[in-house]
Amino acid sequence: MEHPAKIPVQFAPLRPEDICLELFGDFHRRQAVDLCWRKIDGCWQQKPDPFIDDWSQEDYAFLVSCLQNTVRTGGLVLGAFVDGRLKGFASVEPGLFGKNQEYLDLSSIHVSEELRGQGVGRELFRRVKEWAKAQGARKLYISAHSAVETQAFYKAMGCAEAEEYNMAHVEKEPFDCQLECLL
Repeated sequence: MEHPAKIPVQFAPLRPEDICLELFGDFHRRQAVDLCWRKIDGCWQQKPDPFIDDWSQEDYAFLVSCLQNTVRTGGLVLGAFVDGRLKGFASVEPGLFGKNQEYLDLSSIHVSEELRGQGVGRELFRRVKEWAKAQGARKLYISAHSAVETQAFYKAMGCAEAEEYNMAHVEKEPFDCQLECLL
């Protein structure tokens, strides 16, 4: 069986002025979801919840504002580029939190639909872990989409259910899985 050629991907931290709607012109968020993890009576179970997860122009505009704020306040937004076009990104918020001040928040990690499964997300995750550790964190906190495929990615990255839940995330996205990853 022939393996596809590895796509050359460049990774770069983004500045606020780099982050604009046009940056996302070749980025495809779309994710077809069939099964999601749900915590029922204290046990995780897969449940059917079919839908298409995608972003509208308004969603992208809000994302741009959030990512610009992340960088302006001292966090990291890391882009993954193929031929100069954004095909993945991850963001980590500034400011340690938790009872022991050991968490930094991985607020987003996304790979364009056509490049999923090719190692871009894995490399983004590795790089943001390094950055978070250099900032003094012991763990990354992730409020993650409950889709089975998304959770499989995080499990492969070494994530586990968070020992300490960030209630702001739980209240904002009650169906998300609250995860952590040791750095």
